Amino acid sequence: MPARVLETALPERLGRPFRWLLGSSWSSNLGDGLVLAAGPLLVASRTDDAFLVALAALLGWLPPLLFGLFAGAVTDRVDRRRLVMAMDAARVLVLAVLATCVAVEAAPIWLVLAALFVLGTAETFADNVSGTLVPMVVHRDDLAVANSRTQAGFVGLNQLAGPPIGAALFAAGQWSPFAGAAVLMAAGVALVSRVVLPPHGRAVHERSTVRADIAEGVRWTWRHPAVRTLVLTILIFNVTFGAAWSVLVLYAQQRLGLGDVGFGLVTTVQAVGGLVGVTCYGWLTARVTLATLLRVGLVVETLTHLALALTTSPWVAMPVFLVFGAHAFVWGTTSITIRQRAVPAALQGRVNSVNLIGVFGGLVVGAGVGGLLAQRWGVTAPFWFAFAGSAVFVVLIWRQLRHVAHTDARPAPPDAAAP
Repeated sequence: MPARVLETALPERLGRPFRWLLGSSWSSNLGDGLVLAAGPLLVASRTDDAFLVALAALLGWLPPLLFGLFAGAVTDRVDRRRLVMAMDAARVLVLAVLATCVAVEAAPIWLVLAALFVLGTAETFADNVSGTLVPMVVHRDDLAVANSRTQAGFVGLNQLAGPPIGAALFAAGQWSPFAGAAVLMAAGVALVSRVVLPPHGRAVHERSTVRADIAEGVRWTWRHPAVRTLVLTILIFNVTFGAAWSVLVLYAQQRLGLGDVGFGLVTTVQAVGGLVGVTCYGWLTARVTLATLLRVGLVVETLTHLALALTTSPWVAMPVFLVFGAHAFVWGTTSITIRQRAVPAALQGRVNSVNLIGVFGGLVVGAGVGGLLAQRWGVTAPFWFAFAGSAVFVVLIWRQLRHVAHTDARPAPPDAAAP
């Protein structure tokens, strides 16, 4: 029976290298989850200055915007396994230093903020290169299954299990979640060191500048219809999502009448929805095309904003958050799979970085818009904005999603212009 369960969860056809990668990913995700809760708690324990608290959140968003494109170019230039090991090892060092400083009560707010920024920078490089490893060890026909297992770790460990464990550890001893995260990151480094990767297509004798490499990645993304559509969609939908979710804590308290515990429940319900998506994803991809999954997902997200703008009942809102959590997992996994199938190995890092800019650029713009709308017209205004903006974009992008159907074709050479 255990062997059958293991085969169902991790089919043997995915290979031993993928199992090492998955173990590394899950270990690192749990460590990130601990810091996800412990980081803001540590900041709040050092200062009650609202500007510094907000600055801590901003420092978590800045690294992908500042270094994302550069990280993509580096990913396509160097040994990817060594790069992810180096970045995770850097995170281990920073976490260990931070835990030690907290333990000896020598961690002023400036040190905490600096540590969070360095952690975010290393994570930007690590996440970018990690996104290129799965298609190097898994057959393209199995990418949907492999990515669903990887994303299951993100949802279950980073989003669901990690934060409450991190908060509990912080309450027991402020240094302990950071020390625990360091141990988990070190385990991730050890696991990924066992993986042997094939060449990723970059010839040793090739010479070019980082700027030229970045420009090549941007051009390829723009010329490929399916990938361009995905990047534009994630950019626009993260503007609308970022606007609504930037005031989610106020929405939960003022509109739904939930306290701090109730707001935490909202996050938990979304993570549970993600686990529902994990359970159903294989069944869905066996019966529905990837393009159809994306179209349905856009409609679900649009209607989510409308439902939350209309309701004042937690009993209505919670099922909506559950469905949204499942949608977020399905959409994210599908988008990753499409990119991995379409993008040549030598360009994976740079195209991933362009997508990353779309993700975080949309969130930053959306958060600013949402804050202004809520300040002027109330806490539901960002949700109405999100509904209207999403609805208009769905109509505009609907026909373009047909390009996704062609991503099962073999990827074009790196320098080929897409039709």
